[in-house]
Amino acid sequence: MLNRRHFLATATLAGLSAPAILRAEAGFFRDFPFSLGVAAGDPASDGFVIWTRLAPDPMERHGGMPLVNVPVEWEVAEDGGFRTIAAKGTELARPELGHSVHVEVTGLKPDRPYYYRFTAGGERSLRGRARTLPAVGARTDALKFGVCGCQHYESGFYGAYRHLAREDLAFVYHYGDFIYEYQQDYLFPDGLPVRPVRKYALRGLQDLTDFRTSYTQTLLDIDMQAARSAHAFISSFDDHEIRNDWVSVYDDWKMGLDENDPDAPPPDIFMLRRQAAFQAWYEHMPVRKALLPKGGFIAANRELRYGDLLSMQILDTRQYRDNQPCGDGFKPACPDVFAKNAEVLGKAQDDWLAKNLAKGGATWNGIAQQVTMMSLDRQRDDRDPEKILNLDSWAGYEAPRERMLSRLAGLKNAVVITGDEHQNFCGDLILKDKVVGAEFVGTSITSGGDGSDLRKGTDVFLKRNPELKFANDLRGYMVCEVGREAWQTHFMTVDKVTTPVNTLSKRATGVVENGVAGIKMSA
Repeated sequence: MLNRRHFLATATLAGLSAPAILRAEAGFFRDFPFSLGVAAGDPASDGFVIWTRLAPDPMERHGGMPLVNVPVEWEVAEDGGFRTIAAKGTELARPELGHSVHVEVTGLKPDRPYYYRFTAGGERSLRGRARTLPAVGARTDALKFGVCGCQHYESGFYGAYRHLAREDLAFVYHYGDFIYEYQQDYLFPDGLPVRPVRKYALRGLQDLTDFRTSYTQTLLDIDMQAARSAHAFISSFDDHEIRNDWVSVYDDWKMGLDENDPDAPPPDIFMLRRQAAFQAWYEHMPVRKALLPKGGFIAANRELRYGDLLSMQILDTRQYRDNQPCGDGFKPACPDVFAKNAEVLGKAQDDWLAKNLAKGGATWNGIAQQVTMMSLDRQRDDRDPEKILNLDSWAGYEAPRERMLSRLAGLKNAVVITGDEHQNFCGDLILKDKVVGAEFVGTSITSGGDGSDLRKGTDVFLKRNPELKFANDLRGYMVCEVGREAWQTHFMTVDKVTTPVNTLSKRATGVVENGVAGIKMSA
């Protein structure tokens, strides 16, 4: 809500023309405009993106803002007291982008922390903190970063994010499912119905206003804000930012939905929903302007290089993927699983990946992506000999999976980071009986509810998949410690998410030694 005098002045300025630029003087906002916090992302050796969004009445249409451009001042400092200013400027918060602000800060020193904040209408935001990366190719001996995602708002509280905020990290990779596109009346964490811990404001998301509302509600969570203000995020997306299990070739009938379902949209109508969802994602993520949606697509794949220690490729496994075979789901393999022309990344992204991996120049080759690359038998009943696959993972696309593993076989120290599964596990990537890499799959922040140490049938799951080294069903996040001699991934778990405050513990650690194939587990 805005001061009436300024609002009337705004209306006069705006008229029927393009949005005017309104000077936000002291007293302009009736309530705190930085209600959704601040964030930084996509770090480089000379800077990063800083983000905020003006929303003095966040759950109202347009966040309680008039439809005019509003200047927002920003500062980046070398110290938390902002005594030594390294960069500053003014950026317009535009109504077309929900009054979000994306500033690409450059000219900073490599490999050090900085602090940032925003000011508008005499109001000042939270202070955020982010680190720059070491210069590309510079001798670098250590890196510590976080991995998280899958945060269904109704399944639990975001206490894990407060623990993540306290970690000493260079950055955080978020693999997606920042929001979920539906409201649930019941959850079934142990097979019996329970009420959701908290409720989404809307039952389902269709247009831009709906998607904005969902991101707004999520970002009002103070633990979420704590994590985003403490670390630079590398943001990706998976399926629930739009619709469960969507892929580029969207065909509801092949996704196992009832062909007579009046709510199932045809592909051209679904594209409108996808455009709205992607715009809302961009408006709320600390990403570069290169990721601004164009024609319903986002150029989400990008590369991060951390000195000479790590090259990390951030992949997009949704936008260019062929439809899931066999009607999707957890099923035995069918002939479509082995289709030679099937795509997961699409040709352009696959060529881009091959070019980047061929550069070399780093001790470790990391691949950050959304869906499990191991082809695992999901059968948890040892009496049934049939192998069950997750067809929404790489296991549903055996030909491109083998092409990917063949590429990893030519690399040194390949490590894949994955989400989506709502459980922790890790294992070796195997091609024709040869270990060609390691994969660490992170659990959810909340999705799935409290969980338990082991899912029912975990003993069978591990027995039927000898490449697996560990499995666990608690919520939390991963912390990766990367050195010249070894890569360690710590599985950090919380005891529960159905209460706002929880207890953090290190459940297990998987280790990959430099030049040695296979994961070893340590306590």
